[in-house]
Amino acid sequence: MKNIILIGMPGSGKTSIGKKLAMALGKEFFDSDAVFEESKNIKITDFFASYGESSFRNEETKILTELCKKKAAIISTGGGIVERNENKDILKQGGTVIFINRPVELIAGDIDSSNRPLLKNGKERLFELYKRRIEKYKDFCDIEIENTADLNSAVEKIINEVNSQNG
Repeated sequence: MKNIILIGMPGSGKTSIGKKLAMALGKEFFDSDAVFEESKNIKITDFFASYGESSFRNEETKILTELCKKKAAIISTGGGIVERNENKDILKQGGTVIFINRPVELIAGDIDSSNRPLLKNGKERLFELYKRRIEKYKDFCDIEIENTADLNSAVEKIINEVNSQNG
């Protein structure tokens, strides 16, 4: 089995779905944001404040490259992974890329923006990010899954889509 790599907006459910998917398939789970914070020993919000978004994106690409070398893992990426076009090739070579598409209105209704550096100025920024990134998510992915119900439904959709794609 190839890696399954989850992309999507902050708050779309990538981490929660990824954990459930890994349990259902008996695979290892990696969250690129958690790997970043553990390896750098700093919260992403603090890194952003100290070093800026460009430095963060450089480090994020390095971590993505390493995670995509895994075999048969479930990998959740940060919402901004599509901000760099070079990440598209890394993702595509790394496994099957799943876009978790959750309507931005649903995300805005329940996301805690205080621990998300690009949303610290309010949820209206979420709508701007969605508008800027939606076509990139669609371009970067192999499969698009709508996350409008419960997490188990999303996991089931992913398993079905991946199985049908792999024959």
